[in-house]
Amino acid sequence: MKKYNFDEIIDRNHTDAMNVEGFRTYIFNDPEKKKVFAYKDDEFIRMWVADMEFAVADEIIDGIKERLKQRIFGYTQLSRDSYFKAFDQWTESRYGWKFDKHDIFTSGGVVPAIFELVDYITNPYEKVLIMTPSFGQFANAAKFHNRELVCTDLVEKDMYYTVDFEDFERKASDPNTTLFIFCNPQNPTGRVWTEEELRKIGEICRKYDLYVISDEIHCDLIRKGQKHIPLVKVMPDYNKIITCMAPSKTFNVAGFMFSNIIIPNKKIRAIWQAKHYAYDNPLSIAAAEAAYAHGANWLDQLQDYLDGNFRYLKEFLAEKLPKAKFRIPEATYLAWVDIGAYLPKDTNLSEFFANKAGVLLEGGNASFVHNADSLIRLNLAMPRSELKKGMERIADALQKVER
Repeated sequence: MKKYNFDEIIDRNHTDAMNVEGFRTYIFNDPEKKKVFAYKDDEFIRMWVADMEFAVADEIIDGIKERLKQRIFGYTQLSRDSYFKAFDQWTESRYGWKFDKHDIFTSGGVVPAIFELVDYITNPYEKVLIMTPSFGQFANAAKFHNRELVCTDLVEKDMYYTVDFEDFERKASDPNTTLFIFCNPQNPTGRVWTEEELRKIGEICRKYDLYVISDEIHCDLIRKGQKHIPLVKVMPDYNKIITCMAPSKTFNVAGFMFSNIIIPNKKIRAIWQAKHYAYDNPLSIAAAEAAYAHGANWLDQLQDYLDGNFRYLKEFLAEKLPKAKFRIPEATYLAWVDIGAYLPKDTNLSEFFANKAGVLLEGGNASFVHNADSLIRLNLAMPRSELKKGMERIADALQKVER
């Protein structure tokens, strides 16, 4: 069994990587590079966008090489049973869940799919419900289509987040609320929802006849000992749940722009088939199939390494920033940390850490919609040496403020 080296530092400069080249536009709305920072661009520690600083599995590279040997890369539409078989076996072995092959479609990413589906599902006068803090693109998808956004705040206790079911039902009951965008596991809090929680959420959605887009892109990135349950698995007879999964986060292949969209609802399926540009990148198919068919060993080793990074962070914060609030998340490679004891509430967190620490990160309501004051999200999917360097910088910046 091959042993992977997650301590390797890979130079991503001059590769058009968004993580390296795109932070000015995405975080700071500075595409012309007019903003002046205290650090040069190549001096930043990057802990922001949710991709990894790890090389992908050799098995994925091999799958791409095999496809390259064919030497023709024309218009491509996924049709081979081998991909569906690989993904089906993955979902059955990991989650005990099978889906109808006729319900699965592909998209250039989960986010583009969500933007499309908001338009397909809702009318202009209708509302979109999300749980906050939230991945910012959920809000953006609603706003892009001029749909009213409705937020129900998760309840935090000791950095463990739960659903306020009374508030969730009150907002779901509005006749103009027709779509709920759900995150399972949750980004940015890292919750792995329990079966009981999922049943309660699902039954409220059924009661008020809501469509649900269930973003399950982080489903494989869970701590050892945790178990992911697809929302649709606890409500197999409710056909208004659209499940979105992808190899992108799991296997660090986000640049291939390939995701699985499972649509059991006949009406939405027909709209998708009529409007969606249904072509795929041939190398993306090869990468995804190789990942699902042969990537389990790499993922198991990755989970061990990430668990170690989270343990390191917990120990570091206890020693260097004891006023920070943190709990090792049940899923994702993203740490959710409350630093409200060190900085004023109105601090622009991304600006502060870029200038004072040379660390790129996202935080606060500007990035996570609502219910996120004083909270930062740290991407821990990096070699531990880089994580240590980034955390030392963060601690030094906050300690200087405290003094």
